[in-house]
Amino acid sequence: MPKVSKQSAPTGKRAERSRQAIVTAACEVFVQEGFEASMDQVAAAAGVSKVTVYNHFRAKEELFTEVVGQAMGEAHTTMAEVRARLDAAGDVRDALLHTARVMLAAATDPSRLALRNLVTGELRRFPELGRAYQERGPARSASALGELFGDLCERGQLEIADVEVAVIQFFSLTIYPHLIAGSIGGEFPAKLTERLVTEGVDLFLSRYGRER
Repeated sequence: MPKVSKQSAPTGKRAERSRQAIVTAACEVFVQEGFEASMDQVAAAAGVSKVTVYNHFRAKEELFTEVVGQAMGEAHTTMAEVRARLDAAGDVRDALLHTARVMLAAATDPSRLALRNLVTGELRRFPELGRAYQERGPARSASALGELFGDLCERGQLEIADVEVAVIQFFSLTIYPHLIAGSIGGEFPAKLTERLVTEGVDLFLSRYGRER
């Protein structure tokens, strides 16, 4: 690996376009080749020089962390959408169903599943990848969901004593089964997926809803 100076990353619109091209290409390369993929391959896929890649990312781990962060980005916008929907409608069941469906769609996106499986396969050799994935992905989603539950408790629509446990239970009822299936190349039929979401939300509300 070439020595890289600690100078600041390039800035400006052109630099941002270059950076985004690198991240997009890196995602495709990592999914196809695994973490063994070289920065040369990323540079070729992005249509830039390897020096340009290193100007933006000092190491492959740093680039992978950014790939994971962007891959998870859509899931993190879900909570803002849910809160807006909740303000408009005020129906807690509708809000939780919408949350589960959007987060499930993001979690089971093929590229995100591939990145997750890549991290799992490389944990022994590169434990830092697991930490990066956890911090940029599941941990942020859990935090955002916990904030949503806090909002719903303040509105008097949920009654939760232990938000941390409630977040894990919500994920377990609606999302985790699909991640387990995806880790071995499987998936649930659409009708079963919808039943798992609706039954999961209803079971969650039977425990934490105020009108139970």
